[in-house]
Amino acid sequence: MSDLQKTPMEVAIMVEEAEARIRKYILHTPLTYTPALSKETGVEVYLKLENEQWTGSFKTRGAFNKSCVLMTDGVTKVYTASTGNHGMASALAFKTLGLNGIITIPVSADTEKREKLLDTGVCVIQHGDDCVEAEAHARSLAERDRVPYLSPYNDYHVIAGQGTIGVELLRELPNVDAVFVSVGGGGLIGGIAAYLKRNRSQCKIIGCSPRKSKVMHESVKSGKIIHEESYDTLSDGTAGGIEPGSVTFPLCRDLVDNWVLVEEDEIADAIFYCLRAHKKVIEGAAGVALAAVKRLSDNFKGKKVAVVLCGANISTRNLQLIVNTHL
Repeated sequence: MSDLQKTPMEVAIMVEEAEARIRKYILHTPLTYTPALSKETGVEVYLKLENEQWTGSFKTRGAFNKSCVLMTDGVTKVYTASTGNHGMASALAFKTLGLNGIITIPVSADTEKREKLLDTGVCVIQHGDDCVEAEAHARSLAERDRVPYLSPYNDYHVIAGQGTIGVELLRELPNVDAVFVSVGGGGLIGGIAAYLKRNRSQCKIIGCSPRKSKVMHESVKSGKIIHEESYDTLSDGTAGGIEPGSVTFPLCRDLVDNWVLVEEDEIADAIFYCLRAHKKVIEGAAGVALAAVKRLSDNFKGKKVAVVLCGANISTRNLQLIVNTHL
């Protein structure tokens, strides 16, 4: 196999290696039982609280794993691009490890997010009117300087880092029957699925997306990566397209057992449920996976199900709107 075509077993082994490598840098996040939703659905539901991970997102795992590998290989400089969770996670990894990392963001980036990145002390370059232009610029700079570009999902070491969630899940819930995971580029679900299918093959992997942005869902249906327009969604962390030839696609195609789409009102309901029932703030992408459990609850009556709450970084405005609507 080439570096671009690793088998699920090879990825699972990489996940185990990543878990040992990044253990000291990340939080082993809690797995908590949710009584109200379990009673309502007849499903034994557990929440994997990646919303409590450093920087408020699972992305910290992949950023640390890739950065550690780069430094082991003698790399001292790296570029990446992101205005969201990947950017904050990368900034933390760069600062912690002493890696010269440069993050490119669009000029139009949200002021709050830009200030957060600048506050980390990592070098931030503003370029272009949108994320696509910012990423293209980061890639061109990396090529110019002959250094790596750190992709937020299209990289096996990033995938393996995200997959360490699966290691923690099986330690605490070894007889888990299904895991619900939100899907954007596919790095999170690809890593988790590779590890779980190797170590608990009967566990069902459920890919969850907002109906307004479902590129991986439609790509798997089509048997190839496709371009499909994404619309504004509360799940901004999963929105957007997928790189041609992304290594996440075959993992999603071959390892995900079922796919489910959820509506915006269902995502909002899930966000409010976590706030009301658990006093936990989650972002839209996390709400997608939680909403999907209710959608498919009839298929998992009496089963043990884990939901990956992938992040907490919802805007204050959106959270306020959701709370006001539900009160």
